[in-house]
Amino acid sequence: MNRSACRWRWRAGAIATLAVLGFSVGCADGRYYFQSVSGHVKVMQAARPVSQWLSDDQASPALKQRLKLSQKIRQFSVTELHLPDNENYRRFADLHRRAVVWNVVAAPEFSLTLHTWCFPVVGCVAYRGYYAEADAQAEAAALRLQGLEVRVYGVPAYSTLGWLNWAGGDPLLNTFIQYPDGELARMIIHELAHQVLYVKDDTVFNESFATAVERLGGLRWLAIEGTPMARQQYEAFDARRQQFRDLSLGTRHKLEEIYEKNQAVAFDPTAVTAMKNEAISEFRSDYQRLKATWNGYNGYDAWVAGANNAAFGAQAAYDDLVPGFEALFEREGRDWPRFYEAVKRLAELPIQERTDFLKNLSPEYSRG
Repeated sequence: MNRSACRWRWRAGAIATLAVLGFSVGCADGRYYFQSVSGHVKVMQAARPVSQWLSDDQASPALKQRLKLSQKIRQFSVTELHLPDNENYRRFADLHRRAVVWNVVAAPEFSLTLHTWCFPVVGCVAYRGYYAEADAQAEAAALRLQGLEVRVYGVPAYSTLGWLNWAGGDPLLNTFIQYPDGELARMIIHELAHQVLYVKDDTVFNESFATAVERLGGLRWLAIEGTPMARQQYEAFDARRQQFRDLSLGTRHKLEEIYEKNQAVAFDPTAVTAMKNEAISEFRSDYQRLKATWNGYNGYDAWVAGANNAAFGAQAAYDDLVPGFEALFEREGRDWPRFYEAVKRLAELPIQERTDFLKNLSPEYSRG
């Protein structure tokens, strides 16, 4: 765990803390601080109210259609899902690039436990974000020199947890506005969910909660507001996503077993490396067989090609506790305010206690 003198960073990815708060506490990593602040400021400066885009003759009809849809999704999130009603996603920015930030995640050679960076306000988090891909790759190279396995990936959106509402809130971005209807709904719902609750030092809890709200809320939106075509498109995409999740989950369990068993005996790095490589090779072969049933869809090719401990560890942060949160939602009568209050009470427990509680609720763990 990295607990250096510079203990501030903004969270990028599904969630980002406020770069401007970093200035108030100070940071020895001047270059990282500068890119965080200047990068976020540029995003904010590029944003204009959705109403202005809709009245702009230079904006394409396709963009206007997506912006109108985003506002319907946003309103649905407030009225039906009881998510925060504030300044977020009332503006749009075209950044003229494919990602708003690039995240760096890292893990040891024989573990899926992610390397973390710890900072005031937000606590410890398991990824580090950069507005320029080259900067992210430079950070990745430095981490590899420390013997860590690293993954760099582009991120379409982040949340400032509602703390920048006074400055206009988080804008819609070109990096995700053209997503299919169901995926656009999930993206907006996920980011708004982060404003309901944020727990210091627990990336898995935070991301799994937002992912559960995204899944449940996205399905609700499609059922009530989605067109038949949107529902059909989503069902096909989500079926592939679930199949891939199941495949990768099985590989994560294999790797965890390999690492845990061999930590308990005389450690033989050569033997463990061979078992690890075999598990990842089987994963890639199984993926090719699965992909052959997808009628040409290859959306996971890049992820699979770069699969390593960091990639599997990052995926676990978004997936592992989701079934438990979904079970909690059912236990609370599918009532959104009751569910949020239950999650907030859960967040007050020690990290291991709340994790065990969610795992015990999960059908996946009860089957295991």
